[in-house]
Amino acid sequence: MKNKMRVLWLSAIACNGNTHSFLNYPFLEQFLDDFEFIYHPVIDSHYTLEDIVSKEIPCDILLIEGAISKEFQRADVSVVDIIEKYSKIVQKIVTVGTCATFGGIFRESGYSETSGLHFDQDKPSEKFNDLLDKTISVSGCPVHPEVLVNTLYAIKKSAVLKLDNFLRPKEFYAYTIHNGCTRNEYFEYKVDNHQFGELEGCMFYDHGCQAPFTHGSCNKILWNEVNSKTRAGLSCMGCTEPTFPKQNLFSTKKNMAIPENLPVGVGKRVYLTLAGISKAFKIDRLEKKLFDD
Repeated sequence: MKNKMRVLWLSAIACNGNTHSFLNYPFLEQFLDDFEFIYHPVIDSHYTLEDIVSKEIPCDILLIEGAISKEFQRADVSVVDIIEKYSKIVQKIVTVGTCATFGGIFRESGYSETSGLHFDQDKPSEKFNDLLDKTISVSGCPVHPEVLVNTLYAIKKSAVLKLDNFLRPKEFYAYTIHNGCTRNEYFEYKVDNHQFGELEGCMFYDHGCQAPFTHGSCNKILWNEVNSKTRAGLSCMGCTEPTFPKQNLFSTKKNMAIPENLPVGVGKRVYLTLAGISKAFKIDRLEKKLFDD
């Protein structure tokens, strides 16, 4: 009989978006041959939530979806107490999604002291410092199912994952969303996109695209094996980052025609120099439609 890793999926203050994303994993049946959920809020499980909170069920990995507050309960027990109980017996803890990692949109939920497991946006929360060595974070709203599943397989195989400052696997978060974007040539020559949904143009200059300073693999590991926001003609919303969600997502805030937020590692003086050179070129090919109407 195959030795399966036992997984507990704990839903805290969440919309269950990461659950729905996970259920879109194309090889879910194969995954369930290698892992078993002792409890999952949607998938058939061996135990009920009441069993989870009243007993101590053997478990290898604790997955946390949703923002965390001492006030928020599952089965009349604080999620903080559930985390503290199971954190003592599992090998690893994985924060699934931006809310569980940074607090996300549910930081504004109304529950007191709501945050991610280890971070309140980009600041350490210091609530579970004793669990830092056990934790891996996979942010995203929602997280890409392949990022989550591949992380779990790495844990199963005892692979050493190099993590960034937010405990995210560098394998998936060392890149920016800009890396692999099919609009990079438009970005380089400052050719703007004028309408959402178009195949042509860059959305960084006018439409608030945050791909140049958002870490993730959306343009490397495509959604549904087909597409990404930027490829479909929609701005990256920066959903893997600590400060997500931001206001005015679909407009670029500028100071004297210069975007307020510049690509990671690019200074204002360098940007102005490169932008000036780029604007000096006019490439007719980039001003035309890719496909004739």
